[in-house]
Amino acid sequence: MSVIYIETERLILRAWNASDRVVFAEMNANEEVMRYFPRCLTAAESHAFVDRIEAELSANGYGLFAVELKSTGDFIGYVGFHQFTFDSPFAPGWEIGWRISDRYWHRGYATEAASACMEHARVNKLFDKVYSFTAVPNGASERVMKRIGMDYVGRFNHPALPTGHWLEEHVLYQHVF
Repeated sequence: MSVIYIETERLILRAWNASDRVVFAEMNANEEVMRYFPRCLTAAESHAFVDRIEAELSANGYGLFAVELKSTGDFIGYVGFHQFTFDSPFAPGWEIGWRISDRYWHRGYATEAASACMEHARVNKLFDKVYSFTAVPNGASERVMKRIGMDYVGRFNHPALPTGHWLEEHVLYQHVF
């Protein structure tokens, strides 16, 4: 049984299970899910990503939680916090982010889980400030940022992307607790 960190009306945000890895690797290889990322991930890259997620959860007690549907027990993706350190004026910091399987889009799951994470962060005084960012074309993620009460800060060029890349320019949101 996984440790449950947060529970909402429809979702459980929990520690990762070994069985999540296969579904997550399929998500990371799905061109639709990864549309606003530079490329899809191989299974090995996806598993290494889960290793980093699990290490961050273990070290901090919070991080990118596995998201499970209460009604079915299905793993649908992740929502939660990640520490970023890339070269920018607002780094290092903590971001709230999400990646949900396209089979579960347009049902409010990212917003529901992210809202619960923000409340968890507020109640437990995890951060003074949390950020969220995405490539400018990713309007769906930007709408989630707005729905969970984040404030628009501006735009920046993500340093991990080459100059002129169609995903280089990002929107930046923040929430001050």
